[in-house]
Amino acid sequence: MKEDMYEILEEPIQVEKIIEKVTRRKAGAITTFLGTVREWTDGRRTIFLEYQAYKTMAVKKLAQIGKEIQERWPDTEVAITHRIGKLTISEIAVVIAVSSPHRKAAYEANEFAIERIKQIVPIWKKEHWDDGETWIGDQLEQNAYPNGEPS
Repeated sequence: MKEDMYEILEEPIQVEKIIEKVTRRKAGAITTFLGTVREWTDGRRTIFLEYQAYKTMAVKKLAQIGKEIQERWPDTEVAITHRIGKLTISEIAVVIAVSSPHRKAAYEANEFAIERIKQIVPIWKKEHWDDGETWIGDQLEQNAYPNGEPS
């Protein structure tokens, strides 16, 4: 597993660089997922998002996801980059690139990756709306922070 396949960045993500990481001669398919900041969530207008992460653990968890993918879909190559800091509407928060000899594995592995990120990677999101702000509990948005922010 290449060391730079999994990253947490504070600057804008360069999608082409993530795709290059998984490009290889035996790949007949490369899928990419771009998670972007949307303007409207449940009827509330988002102004911007703020992401924080426990960086060293987040990178380890991203690598774990890559390993899980390679075990479940052999002969795949995976690169995942997540951005932290302040992101405005339409900016890219996460890029997942998966290559495989055939498209089905690339599609399935890519979807698996984003769901696992939400389940296990220590990244927190604060939503800033027209009428206030709040930390979203966990990535799955099922549990609120008891103190109103990550500890």
